[in-house]
Amino acid sequence: MKPDDRTEQLLNEILETQRAHLEEYKRVTAESLRLQRQAVEAQARYIRLLRPTLIVGAVVIAGLIAYVLWLSRFIR
Repeated sequence: MKPDDRTEQLLNEILETQRAHLEEYKRVTAESLRLQRQAVEAQARYIRLLRPTLIVGAVVIAGLIAYVLWLSRFIR
């Protein structure tokens, strides 16, 4: 085998390895992007659930404070 043939063979192996690496990189990047989108959607759902819960909780606490203040009038 001539040195030029061996060099060409090594370069072809390097090229194939780089192509395989690029394909794996594309696959991993696409999977990462998909997972990030799922996470953003899950956060948006959580926020939509959390806002009304916080509003209801704030109203209940405000009502309890008002009730305690109203009851404190009778303690004196």
